[in-house]
Amino acid sequence: MTPSVTTIHSAMLAATLSRNNLTSALSLLCFLSLLSGIKSDDLQILLKFKSAFQNSNSQLFNSWNLEKPLCTFTGIICNTNSSVAGIELSNQKLSGILPLDSICQLKSLESISLGFNSLYGKVMEDLRNCTRLKYLDLGNNIFTGSVPDLSLLSDLQYLYLNKSGFSGTFPWKSLGKLNGLVNLSLGDNSFEPTAEFPNELLSLTNLSDLYLSNCSLGGKIPTGIGNLVELKNLELSYNNITGEIPADIGKLTKLWQLELYNNRLTGKLPIGLRNLTNLANFDASTNCLEGDLSELKFLRNLVSLQLFENRFTGDIPAEFGEFKRLVSLSLYSNNLTGPLPQKLGSWANFDFIDVSENFFTGPIPPDMCKRGTMKKLLMLQNNFTGEIPDSYANCPTLLRFRVSKNSLTGKVPAGIWGLPAVNIIDIEFNQLEGPITSDINTAKNLTQLFAGNNQLNGELPEQISEAASLVSVQLNDNHLSGNIPATFGELKHLGNLHFQNNMFSGSIPESLGSCLSLNDINMANNSLSGKIPSSLSTLQSLNALDLSHNQLSGQIPTTLASVRLSLLDLSHNRLAGRVPPSLSIAAYNGSFAGNPGLCSSEINSFRRCPPNSGKSKDVRTLIICFAVGSAILLVALVWYTYLRKSEKDDYQDRSLKEESWDLKSFHVLTFTEEEILDSIKEENIIGKGGSGKVYRVPLSNGKELAVKHIWNNLESQFGRKKIRNTTPILRKSSGKSKEFDAEVQTLSSIRHVNVVKLYCSITSEDSSLLVYEYLPNGSLWDRLHGCRKTKLDWNSRHEIAVGAAKGLEYLHHGCSRPLIHRDVKSSNILLDEFLKPRIADFGLAKNVVQASNDGQSSTHVIAGTHGYIAPEYGYTYKVTEKSDVYSFGVVLMELVTGKRPIEPEFGENRDIVSWVYSNLKSREGVLSLVDSDIPAALREDAIKVLKIAVLSTARLPELRPTMRSVVQMLEEAEPCKLVGIIVTKDGASKRMDGLDDKFDPDFSSFQKIVYQKINS
Repeated sequence: MTPSVTTIHSAMLAATLSRNNLTSALSLLCFLSLLSGIKSDDLQILLKFKSAFQNSNSQLFNSWNLEKPLCTFTGIICNTNSSVAGIELSNQKLSGILPLDSICQLKSLESISLGFNSLYGKVMEDLRNCTRLKYLDLGNNIFTGSVPDLSLLSDLQYLYLNKSGFSGTFPWKSLGKLNGLVNLSLGDNSFEPTAEFPNELLSLTNLSDLYLSNCSLGGKIPTGIGNLVELKNLELSYNNITGEIPADIGKLTKLWQLELYNNRLTGKLPIGLRNLTNLANFDASTNCLEGDLSELKFLRNLVSLQLFENRFTGDIPAEFGEFKRLVSLSLYSNNLTGPLPQKLGSWANFDFIDVSENFFTGPIPPDMCKRGTMKKLLMLQNNFTGEIPDSYANCPTLLRFRVSKNSLTGKVPAGIWGLPAVNIIDIEFNQLEGPITSDINTAKNLTQLFAGNNQLNGELPEQISEAASLVSVQLNDNHLSGNIPATFGELKHLGNLHFQNNMFSGSIPESLGSCLSLNDINMANNSLSGKIPSSLSTLQSLNALDLSHNQLSGQIPTTLASVRLSLLDLSHNRLAGRVPPSLSIAAYNGSFAGNPGLCSSEINSFRRCPPNSGKSKDVRTLIICFAVGSAILLVALVWYTYLRKSEKDDYQDRSLKEESWDLKSFHVLTFTEEEILDSIKEENIIGKGGSGKVYRVPLSNGKELAVKHIWNNLESQFGRKKIRNTTPILRKSSGKSKEFDAEVQTLSSIRHVNVVKLYCSITSEDSSLLVYEYLPNGSLWDRLHGCRKTKLDWNSRHEIAVGAAKGLEYLHHGCSRPLIHRDVKSSNILLDEFLKPRIADFGLAKNVVQASNDGQSSTHVIAGTHGYIAPEYGYTYKVTEKSDVYSFGVVLMELVTGKRPIEPEFGENRDIVSWVYSNLKSREGVLSLVDSDIPAALREDAIKVLKIAVLSTARLPELRPTMRSVVQMLEEAEPCKLVGIIVTKDGASKRMDGLDDKFDPDFSSFQKIVYQKINS
């Protein structure tokens, strides 16, 4: 049994008296009394601390009782005098208000560690009792209010307040007195934005670790950063830091990690960066940095290098191939050129490479999976040449193999098809040859196979059915032949099957009817024969069926009408008999053309069906004659087209002024055609798109215009010789741009303050010019995410949201016929000098009536941009106004959160919508979604708009409001107004009765009310 403090005191006193040292005894008695008093005080303070968390982890405090010495309490650390020196209760599920000032009354307390709990409320302003603290960790909690003045904590060495929930103005000046700080972690808090980088940090010369990511820092990194010579870790990511990286940073020779991503940094990598020879992790991605990477060739200890989404140019230093610790390299979305070092990734346990969307050339480095650890090889959209190295066929860990849109040649190594861990193989748009081999039977995790637009040949192996996880198979535009294996019916998860433009023969497998998830089948332009399988009628998820340009015969199954198809194309086959009346509808106009044996009593363009179904000999003769005549006519047309093309020279060497131009004006013009043509030159380019370039055109009267130059065909844009070397699908593209026709048709008649103004069109045989008003503030994307990123206050964001919504409302409800934009996104919302928004880029816009009748054009290409596309595109290509509403809901989420639609932090295959929805379970989760640039006082207003965004992105289109309702809701959500909104079953919205003064901002309550109203 542990002796009591009184027994110990008595024993020590007796021993002292026995030596007749009365003076010493009295002194010892005083000391022991004082010691006893201190321990008694410590005990009372700890018990009071325990009572503050009585509703928390009860097991933790089982040891905190009067029967045990306080030094045995769980989480309590004592010094040699048995006084409390530290409290270590991190990650203990504590919940409650922290009595910080109270526990600081522990006389010997030097360390408090309470991170990763659920502590809330405000921290007391008065820290005068905490002056002995050397270690303070309150990070990863949910406090509110501002951080108190820290200047009294002069002995502090370690301060962790990261992700603690604090907001308001941070007391940066108080840090200047904490010269002993070694570790300072303040990141992931919603502090008030700073206009300048806090210079007080520059006096903390003992700092080893500085974490200031995502805490609203602004201004430039000061030159004095080089004073912090002890720094090993410097993290300044996710802020609004501008300017160049100072050369002074080269003095931080002990740096192990440098994180600068997601800021607005400009300029080149500074000379002197080469001095950071201890640097292992360097991330400056998503900025506006430029220049070459030569300064990095000396950093031989790099483990991870992330510089994606910048403006870097030049070659990759050859020294990268000798980096023996490098395991991850991400350089996508830059302007880098030249070859990759062939030894790249061959030394260490290489993990991944992503150099997509650059201009790299030469072969793929062969040894990045030399040690069998590589997970991702992403090299999309470059100019890589040569063959796929055989070594990657033996890479068991590879999850993603993506080399599409390059100029790769040769056979695909057989083992690539059967990689055991791979979930996506993407090799489309190359000139790859060879068959898909039976090795595919070992690709058990393969979900997406993209191999279209190559020169693959041979027959498909029956073993493809053993890749049982396949969801999407796209083998279009190749030279594949033979029968389609009946084993495809065993792929139960199969959703998309694209076999068009090949040489498949034989019949369509009846077994496809077992693939109940199939929603898109395209087998056009093959040599398929036999009957259309009646089993396709059992595919209730089927949305698009294109079997055109084959040799299919027999009758059209009447049961096909039971499948709700947005696209049905059976044209140009050998079908005969009656067109089922249930399929004789306007939506399928043209779906049965080129089948002379068909008859119909409902479709006027077909011959009337006779009373009996027998075919006469005369009819068969007529069909044969018609087919022969058509073939002769087709051959003559192809020969004439070839002769015409052979006479053309490479257009790229010709001047625009040599063209014959036709100008059509839609407004009164104050400029001439010559002024426009003179300005179409490289130095005036302000943007590039899939169909052409955009130029800024200054006029002689001082005004400016924006001109979009659209090529009518690829041969005009790239030259005849170059097009002949491209893939077959590219060689087929010709004629005037559909985007041009759509944009002119849409914009020429529109007059609305929130829709971009089209002044005129100027067309020639080979290209077209669209002349718009020039909007100097770029796009909303630029202001939120791009190199022109600026701090948009909430009022500006709200006004942009309302204006853009009104523009879309006009398209849906104000035109003579509703118009669907189909590509609503923040980069298509342009801003004038007063930040007033304009809806722009109508290249995909469709009239609602036209869209419903034009299944062909709206089906082969998914309309929209990844991250903004409504979920119904997964099972239907039907475009409606509600698709635009969904995309606009994503834009609203961008305005509220400041995030892009796709961010790495959301996780694999997740977008902003799923990320927002996953954080709606608690009020704290909702508040965490709001952009840290938005002041705390306005976050409730931002949440009102977030609610509208959630309604607009409902998974079912019928549950989304109309744009008219969205405008109404946004206007009622004007800053500093309280509003409650419900959405009725028909998609309309109205104010909630009785909620004007007591609207509950808790999102879970909001959701509950909304869904109750919808379900009723």
